[in-house]
Amino acid sequence: MRSIHVACAIIEQNGRVLAAQRSATMTMPLKWEFPGGKINPGETPGECLQREVREELGIEIEVGAPLRPATHRYPEFTVTLYPFISRVLSGEIVLHEHAALAWLLPEELPDLDWAEADRPILEEYRLAKMFN
Repeated sequence: MRSIHVACAIIEQNGRVLAAQRSATMTMPLKWEFPGGKINPGETPGECLQREVREELGIEIEVGAPLRPATHRYPEFTVTLYPFISRVLSGEIVLHEHAALAWLLPEELPDLDWAEADRPILEEYRLAKMFN
């Protein structure tokens, strides 16, 4: 089974978190996710995240504290997500790949229809926020 390694950004700004909705043409169409993408050979997860967010959203981010990686097995492949709490450094968001985005309070995040692989990341993030 194919295994994919993906870095994802939990981008915080003014007490809210950025959620991105996959486009109708992507795998898992219209599911919500934390933005990011596949880690290239020789690239660190942090470098990947900066590149992917620049490509997908047109902004520069500061990659902050990592959360625990989470692995999810889909029928066609396995994905391991490497999440990092991040913040916007510069730029205005432009959607290059996603259908929509939303800035939500942490307690509002579970209301969205998340991609399966992102759900454990979401829960760990919300638990960390409750105790910080």
